[in-house]
Amino acid sequence: MTSRLGFGALHLTDGGWGPPVDRDAAKAVLRTAVDLGVHMIDTADAYGVGANEELIAEALHPYPAGLTVATKAGQCRPGRGEWVPLGRPEYLRQQAELSLRRLRVERLDLFYLHRVDPAVPLADQVGALADLRAEGKVDRIGLSEVDVETIEAARRVAPISAVQNKYSVDDRAYEEVVDHCTAESIAFVPWRPIPRGDARVAKVAAELGAPEAAVALAWLLARSPAIQPIPGTTSLEHLRENMSADAITLTADQVAVLDQS
Repeated sequence: MTSRLGFGALHLTDGGWGPPVDRDAAKAVLRTAVDLGVHMIDTADAYGVGANEELIAEALHPYPAGLTVATKAGQCRPGRGEWVPLGRPEYLRQQAELSLRRLRVERLDLFYLHRVDPAVPLADQVGALADLRAEGKVDRIGLSEVDVETIEAARRVAPISAVQNKYSVDDRAYEEVVDHCTAESIAFVPWRPIPRGDARVAKVAAELGAPEAAVALAWLLARSPAIQPIPGTTSLEHLRENMSADAITLTADQVAVLDQS
């Protein structure tokens, strides 16, 4: 497992709502991702309402040494397209237990608070994950869609190993968080890391004769050593294109083009 690229499994299960449309094809994507050097598979209890975790276990269990399977709790799904933060400690514990069962493990490698629930004190939400860690049911704790202030408040309750925020060459609202995670040796895991139709990416991709997605991922890898992108796809072709980012070395001029606002 040598790549800093992970794999986001959300879209393998019918838009994140139900089981996969083609189960065998979805399992093939997961297995090929691991074969290509993906170091982390990213899922959540809410993806496919549990079906995503079950699919990952079916495809990859027993998990190869060095592979992290990261999952999350803290958003419930009252209906298709609905995502509602729910951070009550008893709910987070319940969902962790269900994830352990679905992933067929005794300890979750990396367990994120999927969203901070504004109706519940942050210390109670992170404290629930810390309790699970103390019991040996969680190895590392992560946060998602948070700012620096929230990260530091959470770190006063428990060690934080990873932060997963939306970030890409065309969406840089969390620049401060990237820099903070880099300085504090916290993994920064961008979700939705590949922009669509970005002229800067297209220009550099044409120069390199490389897929645009791979160029966008290469920019992230060059942006900070803390960054570990998790692009997702249902296509083996796109998966291979994404993984080709590891072979791209951007010049200073190309980085400057991509850095332009």
